[in-house]
Formats: sequence, C-alpha cells, structure tokens
Amino acid sequence: MDTTKSIFRSKTFWGAIVAILASVIGLFGIEFSATDQAEVLGLYDQVLAAWESIAIIGGSALAIYGRISATAKIG
Repeated sequence: MDTTKSIFRSKTFWGAIVAILASVIGLFGIEFSATDQAEVLGLYDQVLAAWESIAIIGGSALAIYGRISATAKIG
C-alpha cells in the first residue's frame, strides 16, 4: 500500500467502533446483532457519499461565484 487516508475514512476503524458500542450496549441488556452492526456501517457509507457530494457541489458553486464576482483578472 502506497497511499494513505484519514483514520475516519477507514471501514476497519468504524467497524471496531460499532463493535465496541455494541458490546457496551449489550451490558445494558440491549441486543445489537451483527446484522444491526452491518446496517450501521452501510448507513455510514451512504452518509459519507452524501457529504462528499455536498462538498463537491459547494466547492463548485463557490468557484463559479468567485469567478463571476471577481473584480480583477487572474494572472
């Protein structure tokens, strides 16, 4: 592996967090099955994709607005 990524983009990290939370919740008598854990991780992927789309749209809109409202040439 030659590339790096933030720990918060790691499915392994989030899987471990969900597993730990499931264990803690289990201490209080609430059942959190492996299927429930998989659903939570699937939801994480959907939320991450939505935030990436929002960031792309926002960045693009800001670039267009910046160019339209600019009062000087580039360069």
